[in-house]
Amino acid sequence: MSSNAEQTFYADAVLFDMDGTLTDSIAAVEAAWGKVANDIGQDPAYVIAATHGKRAVDNLAQFKPHIKEHEMDREVQAFEESILYFADAYNKHGPGSLQNSPVNSGATTPALSPSSSTPASRTSSRASSFVGTLAQLTPFRRPSFLHRVSSLLSMSPTIREGDSAALENPISEEGSDENMNVEDWKTMIQKKHQLEAWQLEAAAVDRSVRILPGVKRVMDSIPKGRYAVATSGARTYAYGCMTRVGITPPEVTITADDKRLKAGKPAPDPFLLAAKELGFDPKRCVVFEDSPSGIRAGVASGATVIAVCTSHERSKIENCGAHYIVDNMEQVEITPEGEGENLRLKFTIKPKPAEQTQTQAQETQQHPIQLQQSPAALPQPQQQQQSSHPLAQPPITAPQPIAAQ
Repeated sequence: MSSNAEQTFYADAVLFDMDGTLTDSIAAVEAAWGKVANDIGQDPAYVIAATHGKRAVDNLAQFKPHIKEHEMDREVQAFEESILYFADAYNKHGPGSLQNSPVNSGATTPALSPSSSTPASRTSSRASSFVGTLAQLTPFRRPSFLHRVSSLLSMSPTIREGDSAALENPISEEGSDENMNVEDWKTMIQKKHQLEAWQLEAAAVDRSVRILPGVKRVMDSIPKGRYAVATSGARTYAYGCMTRVGITPPEVTITADDKRLKAGKPAPDPFLLAAKELGFDPKRCVVFEDSPSGIRAGVASGATVIAVCTSHERSKIENCGAHYIVDNMEQVEITPEGEGENLRLKFTIKPKPAEQTQTQAQETQQHPIQLQQSPAALPQPQQQQQSSHPLAQPPITAPQPIAAQ
């Protein structure tokens, strides 16, 4: 629901979706799925829409049914590496590599902790660096596109880890020009490294992973052990994406390749498992989501759902059952109250600035005399607005006041 009034409620823990909620890698993700669509002769727009918010394993099984079960893990890893390649290519191998400005997508993925998951309104696509991932495909089967690209990339000095800075940049000092345009750069890199057309396109467009507005502040305000990530991405993509924007994956990070999951979103399983691992009742948790399938998963888990309009227009998600809808996390504040077992998280949903200004203007018209005499005399906005939506009132109530010691 959306409201012009500030609203507050309490919960015990927070369950975050990742892409489109914490990070913006939609451009790279959609670019990769667009590449898959072209490979199989499907409409990219259709494939991108059909795959958003769902696990790569489910999407690949749908659009590439020829993949055998024992090959799926490698295919998923290769695909997710391709997303990271699309995200990094501009700044590592394209025009962005000639600039001295900081790079958003330059971080490497750290080793996974034992507590992590076990062996998952813009146009973009999901793809991978594919380096060596599919090199072990059987010789009796015609090499797939991923396998051919894997072989190319494993031979190219421009993307091997540990190479010198000179080799890391596909444009040598000789003949390079800071003012070189994209077309000249494409011609030079194609001549030097014989890269395929999709790699040239990937490096020509900046699809860097970025952290979304308000995310760092919100995450920093939550005590350790009170939040988790439950994503439709597998380990390679999820950890790679978060670390690229400076987010340390929390101890409880549920990825799509977690073998404990029986189903992915829109089933509630990822959020139910995340809540269980944190040690809290899902009904006492708050889910942040951006996609229709993720919102439905959060609602089905019994949690209070805050939908963010970062990847979909409001009209596309407003009927999915979310309890609150905000533009982004800038409209949300989380304040810990109490200590130990009595600790609760106070959530404040603020109206967006335009709505706030409109509300103030209406109050000014209704109470001109009080405003002239004393701004403090204005009536305070009500804390919780009633809604006809069946899920509008969250199943979370304020905790009992903590007795003074």
